Amino acid sequence: MRGPDPLGWDQYCARWSLTHGGYDPRRASPPVRGWLRLGHRLGTALVRLGVRSPDAVTLAGLLLSAAVPLSAPAFPAGPLVAALLVLFSAVADTIDGVLAVIADRATRMGQVYDAAADRLSEAAWLLAFTLLGAPPWLTVAAGAAMWLHEYVRARATAAGMSDIGTITVAERPTRVLVTVFGLLATLADPRAATVTAAIALALSLIGLAQLVSAVRKALR
Repeated sequence: MRGPDPLGWDQYCARWSLTHGGYDPRRASPPVRGWLRLGHRLGTALVRLGVRSPDAVTLAGLLLSAAVPLSAPAFPAGPLVAALLVLFSAVADTIDGVLAVIADRATRMGQVYDAAADRLSEAAWLLAFTLLGAPPWLTVAAGAAMWLHEYVRARATAAGMSDIGTITVAERPTRVLVTVFGLLATLADPRAATVTAAIALALSLIGLAQLVSAVRKALR
């Protein structure tokens, strides 16, 4: 059965803004805005097909990510399969938020589930690079920096910051792209696993510095 007509892009952005601290996604950088528009289009298609459970999509994305470290080192083309799994997982992560907004199914517990699934997914991606040859200390450091980036934003919001602070160089779309291209690069050179982990750490530290600066200004 066909679902109800979903929100248009402008209506979606207005409602999305309410659940993301007032930040308007139309003001995001072109890559982030483009990613969100893709998610909106795919989510719109699912709503029209009658799919309305964001939690189910969140779980599907997490399961896809869990398969990344299993497939990456398993066979010669494993990194390619892993890269596709990361991409599909990231699309699912975008779509669950879209469904929550345009199907009016957003809940506070759903936001908790989504955030936890994101962090677990990123840990699975980094584990894949460890299994492909990156030093464990480097992937652990990259993961810690990613988690700290999100923790600082969450605590700042709880402390009274009215929006998400700023869009940093280490947001979720950037992590997805670094992971996908890093996995593909290991097909040509196994050392790419270490390089990718180092890039992920560097970007996360730069993003954290950007976020801390924005938080200090917002909470003065």
